[in-house]
Formats: sequence, C-alpha cells, structure tokens
Amino acid sequence: MITDIFTVVCSDNVAASRDFYVDLFGFEVIFEADWYVQLQGQDPHRRQLGIVAREHDSVPERFRERPAGFLVSVEVDDVDAVHDRAVAAGHRMELTLRDEDWGQRHFITADPDGAAVDVITRIAPSPEFAALYSEGASA
Repeated sequence: MITDIFTVVCSDNVAASRDFYVDLFGFEVIFEADWYVQLQGQDPHRRQLGIVAREHDSVPERFRERPAGFLVSVEVDDVDAVHDRAVAAGHRMELTLRDEDWGQRHFITADPDGAAVDVITRIAPSPEFAALYSEGASA
C-alpha cells in the first residue's frame, strides 16, 4: 500500500531552489540540511516537495543530469496571483498564462535548476473535453 508520493528535484543550489518554491507557493520548510530540504504545503493535504543536492551520494550518478522531459505540476487556487508573483520576481515565462480547452488555466516557468514548473488552476473544460472525463472525475 502506498503511504505517500512526492517529487524530489535535484539542485545545484539547494538554498536557491528552496527559496523559489517557498516564495512562489508558500511552502514551509519541515527539514533542512545543506544537501536536502523537505517542503510542505500549508494546505489541508500538506503536500510535500523535496530538493536534493544533485551531487549528493544518495543520487545515483546517471540521475545527476539537469532536468528535461518532465513537468512539476502545481495546482493552486489562484493561478493569476501566482503568475503575478512569478513575473514580479523576474521568473522567465516558458509558456504564457492561458486557458486550455481541457480545463486548465496555467503558465509554465522554470525553477533555478531548469525544471519546468506548470502552475495550474482548474477551469471548466470545453464541451468536447468535458465528455472525455469519466463520470465523477473533476476536470
């Protein structure tokens, strides 16, 4: 039985990555060493994100490359407010803020180590996409 699942991102600068996620999303630091930080959301579900030093011996050598080919998706109540904070902080927009027919308003930025961060608020999908969601699933 799975008891939890969360993403751990590798970082060249753990402190800079910690600050990025704390400042943009309001995570709190629940564990911190010079090589690893565990963050926890202040939401009722207390979602977590880990940040590990890329060169730490707990990271197998072949996984120490800079990120490519994946997104860290963060669903928030107000994507516009997070977007405003990201812009004010000078974060580069990899995908501009927009509404998608499949039921998302989102933008994509990158964390200090180059991981794509897709920030999402759910919106009503178009009728075409609404029909693709299983009954009882929230779009």
